[in-house]
Amino acid sequence: MTSPLTAPASPGHWTPRLWGTLLVLCAAMFLDALDVSMVGVALPSIGSELDLSTSTLQWIVSGYILGYGGLLLLGGRAANLLGRRQVFLVALGVFALASLLGGLVDSGPLLIASRFIKGLSAAFTAPAGLSIITTTFPQGPLRNRALSIYTTCAATGFSMGLVLSGLLTEASWRLTMLLPAPIAVVALVLGLKLIPRSERDRTHRGYDVPGAVIGTASMLLLVFTVVQAPEAGWTSARTLLSFLAVAVLLTVFVRVELRSASPLIRLGVLRSGNQARAQLGAMMFFGSYVGFQFLVTLYMQSLLGWSALHTALAFLPAGALVALSATKMGALVDRFGTPRLLVLGFALMVVGYALFLRVDLDPVYAAAILPSMLLIGAACALVFPSLNIQATDGVDDHEQGMVSGLLNTSVQVGGAIFLAVVTAVVTANSSDGSSPQAVLDSYRPGLLVVTAVALAGLLVTATGLRRRRTPQTTILVASSDAAPVPAPRRAADEAVAAADGQVAVRD
Repeated sequence: MTSPLTAPASPGHWTPRLWGTLLVLCAAMFLDALDVSMVGVALPSIGSELDLSTSTLQWIVSGYILGYGGLLLLGGRAANLLGRRQVFLVALGVFALASLLGGLVDSGPLLIASRFIKGLSAAFTAPAGLSIITTTFPQGPLRNRALSIYTTCAATGFSMGLVLSGLLTEASWRLTMLLPAPIAVVALVLGLKLIPRSERDRTHRGYDVPGAVIGTASMLLLVFTVVQAPEAGWTSARTLLSFLAVAVLLTVFVRVELRSASPLIRLGVLRSGNQARAQLGAMMFFGSYVGFQFLVTLYMQSLLGWSALHTALAFLPAGALVALSATKMGALVDRFGTPRLLVLGFALMVVGYALFLRVDLDPVYAAAILPSMLLIGAACALVFPSLNIQATDGVDDHEQGMVSGLLNTSVQVGGAIFLAVVTAVVTANSSDGSSPQAVLDSYRPGLLVVTAVALAGLLVTATGLRRRRTPQTTILVASSDAAPVPAPRRAADEAVAAADGQVAVRD
């Protein structure tokens, strides 16, 4: 429910409390994205100090993804049923404690456990935070501006995580784990004062416990299977049986949701073309970018011999471009609409990935790498806010948490699946003892997969572009036999026409 306190007359006159609320929500999203990217550069130092194997180090990353991606659906529904403010603040407090624990432990299993708990808490803060925005800011320019700032903070956090991890790891890897804790505490204190109270959904007919259990189990098993597939083998009995179990669980989940009086996910929302394109676009957008970042990091550090900080600075132009565009995206969405911006963004992404295929073992950064970084940065600035706006547009307040959880699930599952596919393709094209040129050649098929995924995203989002119907004026001759169109029916017709992107003209 939109609070009167947070309903300003125009986008240029937001109250200080409204800005403060948005700042708290942006801080939480910034920390979620920061935590995903920051740990990667610190892994070698963690492995050296705690004497961890490569397979164990993988779980420091995968543990976070497992908790995050596996529980997002439950987090989104919990925000609706238990209250968005309450769920957000409790989960933010857990995130702060887990960050503190991760920076103090001296055991690999405890570190992995702290990462899983952080991912679990982020699975509740992300959909709750997004739904607070969509229910606090009325639909239209106000919400578009808020969402553009919010999602830009996420992209900026992901980019800044690379730079900060390079700087902090030089002193100690523990600082990369501890950094989010004080920021989360400050955001929690401010959130207690600023975030408007939200009522629980008291109209629901019970809790969908079977759906919550089966849905969470299916997401956890899916993410676990995809993460483990490159190591166990995509065609191994364990992997195939795990995928079969996921399919069975998802089938049961769909049947439960269709019969539930208060489903975890109302599957009818996916009948909307805009909603389906947003969910698929989110999978392909994040999946392609995570795969690209993985390969480029290996290329820069393993083949070019760049330091962690040097590598992070190479990504910085993309992050800077995203940050600088924060206040402009809302106006662009208002003017051009999300379908056009999504198509343009994915097109820039495809070109950026394709250009990176030219790199060699002695690149000139300004000529070979920088163009791709700028194109991909521009693409992220256009695509990420547009996906969030399109997914939440037109959704009732009591379903905002559900849709937000679904969108974040698409992002995380897409990242896990396509990163695993890229890793498998690179591994299949590499051999032990290869020369640097052979290693680089093994990366190119992975880059082709990344480009193909982005191209698929372009094709999916392009279906949202519809040729505008040319307005025509029809002259009606008045007749006493003419029956007037009932108002409810006329409103329904106009709503359907608007949903299809058409302009209805009535005389």
